[in-house]
Amino acid sequence: MAGFAQAFKDEIRRLARKEVRSDGAALRSASARYRKEIAELKRTLKLQERRIRALEKQAGRTIRSGGDAADSAGTPRFSPDWVARHREKLEMSAADYAELVGVSMLTIYNWEKGRSRPRQAQLEAWGKIRALGKREAWKRLEEAG
Repeated sequence: MAGFAQAFKDEIRRLARKEVRSDGAALRSASARYRKEIAELKRTLKLQERRIRALEKQAGRTIRSGGDAADSAGTPRFSPDWVARHREKLEMSAADYAELVGVSMLTIYNWEKGRSRPRQAQLEAWGKIRALGKREAWKRLEEAG
């Protein structure tokens, strides 16, 4: 009878291990699924945070440059390339162009490189000379200097 009791105990142990393995497999697959979902959520969160930072940055520029489109309808649009092209068209040095606009030479360089943007008053001053031709610009510069 002792042999039977031992065999019975061994069979119970074997069935219990089998049951635990099957339950463990289900838990492992669920755990793997949850880890994948968490990783995807982290990627989505990182992307959303990047988008939020970009929108905040864009909104900050809009506020600094004079508000919404309705408020800034009279102010000219700014582009670093436009500054460089206009200065080249007028065949002026950065110092001469800066004197014409009413800013420093370094400011003109920073505008052209895109490192800075003009303040509202500077933007309006630049907008006034942006439409000038070469002769008129040089004439104004001579009158000012």
